[in-house]
Amino acid sequence: MRSAGSSMLLPEVLLVGYRNGFFPMADSATGRITWHRPDPRAIIPLDAVHISRSLRKIIERGTFRVTIDHAFDDVIRACSERHETWISDDIVAAYSHLHDLGFAHSVESWNDDGLVGGLYGVHIGGAFFGESMFSRVSNASKVAFSHLAAHLRLRGFRLLDTQYINEFTASLGAIEIPDSVYSVLLADALAHPCEFP
Repeated sequence: MRSAGSSMLLPEVLLVGYRNGFFPMADSATGRITWHRPDPRAIIPLDAVHISRSLRKIIERGTFRVTIDHAFDDVIRACSERHETWISDDIVAAYSHLHDLGFAHSVESWNDDGLVGGLYGVHIGGAFFGESMFSRVSNASKVAFSHLAAHLRLRGFRLLDTQYINEFTASLGAIEIPDSVYSVLLADALAHPCEFP
């Protein structure tokens, strides 16, 4: 069994946090864990995901092979490999443990050189909380995201939470909503059990 270095990151604590709209991040310099619940909150409406024409062509050509939960540890490690990152070793251990328990999942993009992009997040009920993504080859993470969005729609998910908005997630369809609206969407999603794998 894997263990995280902080009691704040025990599986039962993490799951209670997510069910209440909170998620942890580590300080890049100190590793100190803090909980976040941004207002406004960023989500990507599953009926309004933006897939560009050029990305659709890449998907149709089968440029990347996409898998689910084939390389979770490799994906989260790749997401953490940045000069400044909130994904500390404790975060990696905690979410790898959540993956072992069936609550955290990864989507991977592969080419002949191996793993070239992917993302990971947490799944509870009909909600998927996107955590991070990485790309070693242009469009690899976008293809993984497109696969995720289609998978969530097929499985009947109600909420794709991206936490904070940035230029990249906005290009995929992310919007910001007030915390009061997010609370309603979260409660609805948690009330609808969905299977991820």
